[in-house]
Amino acid sequence: MKKDNTSMQRDIQTYNRSLAPADREICETLAGKIDRGLPEAESKIWHAHPVWFLDGNPIVGYSKLKDAVRLLFWSGQSFDEKGLNPEGSFKAAEARYTSSAEIRMKDLRRWLKKAKAIQWDYKNIVKRKGKLVRLK
Repeated sequence: MKKDNTSMQRDIQTYNRSLAPADREICETLAGKIDRGLPEAESKIWHAHPVWFLDGNPIVGYSKLKDAVRLLFWSGQSFDEKGLNPEGSFKAAEARYTSSAEIRMKDLRRWLKKAKAIQWDYKNIVKRKGKLVRLK
């Protein structure tokens, strides 16, 4: 069942509108594709950036960096996908974009499918004292 994300969607739209035109285009493209690829996800601004959650677990989000827009999949290192680079010390992986033309829609759709199927339990990472457990 899709949750009512109306106010949350407005927050994400506000985030996107705050960016320079090229970055806004990237973020609006990503948000639209993520919404279509994860219709059951809850989306909100989390730690100042748009993030999509399944059952309270962060799945995918994006953020404006100094020189690019970063698309981050919390469990992305487990996807075994070219185009996603390891990020941080857990299981996250990222892709960076400087133009919306760089977004490969076929790859993004595949990554979103894997994001539903392959999840690590970030929701309970503090409770488990930094230990990640595979959910699906």
